Amino acid sequence: MYNTLRRFFSFCDNENRKKFYYAIAIGLVNSFFIALKIVAVSIMFDAVITSATENAPFNPNAIWQSLLVMLISVIGATVTKKSMTMLQTEGGYRTCANKRIEIAEHLRYLPMGYFNKNSLGEITAVTTNTMELLGDVATRAVMMVLQGILDSVFIIVMIALFNWKIALVASAGFLLFLFVNVFMRVAVKGISKSKHEVDTKQVNSILEYIQGIAEVKAYNLTGGRCHELNQVIDLCRKVNTGMELRCIPIAAIQSIVAKITGVAIMLFSIHLFLADSLPLAHCAVMLVCSFMLFSALEAGGNYSALLRIIDLSVGKASKILALPTMDIEGSEITPDDHNIGAHNIRFAYDKTTVIDGISLNIPANSTVAFVGPSGSGKTTLCHLLARFWDTNSGNVTLGGTDVKEYSMDALMKNYSFVFQNVYLFHDTIANNIRFGNPDTPLEKVIIAAKRACCHDFIEQLPNGYDTIIGEGGASLSGGEKQRISIARAILKDAPVIILDEATANVDPENEDKLINAVNELTKDKTVIMIAHRLKTVRHADTIFVVDKGKIVEQGNHNTLMALNGIYTRFVEGRKKAVSWKL
Repeated sequence: MYNTLRRFFSFCDNENRKKFYYAIAIGLVNSFFIALKIVAVSIMFDAVITSATENAPFNPNAIWQSLLVMLISVIGATVTKKSMTMLQTEGGYRTCANKRIEIAEHLRYLPMGYFNKNSLGEITAVTTNTMELLGDVATRAVMMVLQGILDSVFIIVMIALFNWKIALVASAGFLLFLFVNVFMRVAVKGISKSKHEVDTKQVNSILEYIQGIAEVKAYNLTGGRCHELNQVIDLCRKVNTGMELRCIPIAAIQSIVAKITGVAIMLFSIHLFLADSLPLAHCAVMLVCSFMLFSALEAGGNYSALLRIIDLSVGKASKILALPTMDIEGSEITPDDHNIGAHNIRFAYDKTTVIDGISLNIPANSTVAFVGPSGSGKTTLCHLLARFWDTNSGNVTLGGTDVKEYSMDALMKNYSFVFQNVYLFHDTIANNIRFGNPDTPLEKVIIAAKRACCHDFIEQLPNGYDTIIGEGGASLSGGEKQRISIARAILKDAPVIILDEATANVDPENEDKLINAVNELTKDKTVIMIAHRLKTVRHADTIFVVDKGKIVEQGNHNTLMALNGIYTRFVEGRKKAVSWKL
């Protein structure tokens, strides 16, 4: 338990960790006020029993004394409980909010290979389910367990003030309760990891199902026919049910131990009274204490099973934050020019070599194209030039300076990207265009949209530039999304433009508009493009033909056609495809 709590507090940032520490300190005061009820009860019992046994008149001052102590106890406990709850709630939710932001920032600087190896479901599960679990459950569980322990300790201290022998019985019951609690965490330990794994599978399966809903409907794989998703959901149900079934017997034993402790205090107190070792008034107080101790133990024990899940949740989030980022602590360099060079670079995914000793030079304000068979390494090469990954050997330069010497933010200022698969966010069209430049006035957004040939269709939308588009741009056509992406790149106005199959999926009706938009984007820029369309690449200053991770041909269109090699076959294949008719 101690290690789990220590790990949780270490996970919190300094400001929110202090909130938890203050909450614990206030919890100590709260436990004192709760234990103060025992004093109020003792005053009243002592007055009543003294009056009854000694035939003396009842002392009315005892009522006011007991009432005063009880008021102090109730008011103090209420005020401290409110302060403690507010602190722990703020600490819990703000910690998780800050950690979500920290994880998002950390993901920005991870090599792209991390996202290839890890499913979207796994990343989503950590940033949503895991963080939500910590925010909702961890705060309550950690503080309830601690408060249960503090309340129990204070009640035992108060018992000791009346009779140290009864305090020993209470202490023995308390230690036995903690011992049983160890078995609770051991029982949960084996299945907590399975719970996290199956939660991740479930998130991943649901995301996959939603993203592929068109294919799901086309092949009638809805409802009971969607076996894979149903199996994952059923497995999640079984794991969660299994965890509860493991905890219930031990929770029952914990409850029995708490009850037996209370009964033991009662019986031992009565025994001491009958043996004339304990006054009747103190015996009555001990009976009340037995119920208070039982309640305190129950309150802490009910949440203790969740500590192991908290431990694993913190571990999962910490695992992402511990992933080594690319070396981003470079200098804020502004290059004198935008010549791009690659010098004998090599790169491999795991053990599969993708780029094998490529060297090239791309002069500033020139246009180059990469062509070659699918899987030849074109996209990977572009990613290496922009430092989405680091090379295994060799180096890439921008303006004659190794890209690793730039800070990541300083380097990215020099690049704009237009990808084949455009992602737009669930936001207004204006905010999607000004993405990365959130303070850009609408006038400049409109200018960029006009240059990208998308102003007209935006104006026809219900709310124009304030139209909310679906997540991923689902409410727009492929050509419209591409042009908005180009408007975004125009607004950034970076000196180097990378186009990755930007016109591959555009219908003929929109192709001219898209090409005009690309021309606006690439005017007076260094342009690196990957394309399969002949009209897109034939006017490039240099065409690099990539095959099996090597540059096998390079030159302009006419030079490469004269070689009668891979590029020639590429051109002839495209001509046949264009001339084909039904």
